[in-house]
Amino acid sequence: MEAYKKFLRKDPLFRPLLKTEIVLPTKSRNITMSLVWSILSQQLSIKVAKVMHQRFLNLFDGRLPQPEEILKKSQTEIKAIGISERKASYIHNVAQFIAHHKVTPSKLHKMSDEEIISFLSQIKGVGRWTVEMLLIFGLGREDVFALDDLGIQKGMIELFELQELDRKKLKSKMEELSQRWSPYRSYVCLYMWKFSGFK
Repeated sequence: MEAYKKFLRKDPLFRPLLKTEIVLPTKSRNITMSLVWSILSQQLSIKVAKVMHQRFLNLFDGRLPQPEEILKKSQTEIKAIGISERKASYIHNVAQFIAHHKVTPSKLHKMSDEEIISFLSQIKGVGRWTVEMLLIFGLGREDVFALDDLGIQKGMIELFELQELDRKKLKSKMEELSQRWSPYRSYVCLYMWKFSGFK
């Protein structure tokens, strides 16, 4: 049994969720595209996000583009896949930053989670949630807890019966509860998304 499952089994309330099958993330070598995927997915259903992902790839003949290739496309061309002008500009911002700073997986692997969040949040349009998705799905970090994610919040509310809490108290309680699952909170996110039907 995987280490994270052995650890999470210790929590009797969480144990039933372990019967659910989750898809484990695979590390990516394309940091630009990991961030682009997160930007494209913001405030979209999984189904619509997948359509946007494919339309974006179609701009590059189905390939995962490098940042320099993205910058050769105008924001108007990127917007034409069906996203807002703001998202198109954010995608350009990501490509410019990654190219300028020569950001690679090896460079990020030398940094802590919080250092990566601070570093990449300098990009206009990239916030904590966007970088957390990169940490989980792109870099394979195991102890990330996406506190602001609606799917995680929904799962926590249902599992721990937190319906009566206002937003501030909810986040505080979620943070408190999440400590019991460290150092495997990224897997908890995967189970919570599955449980809440968000991913």
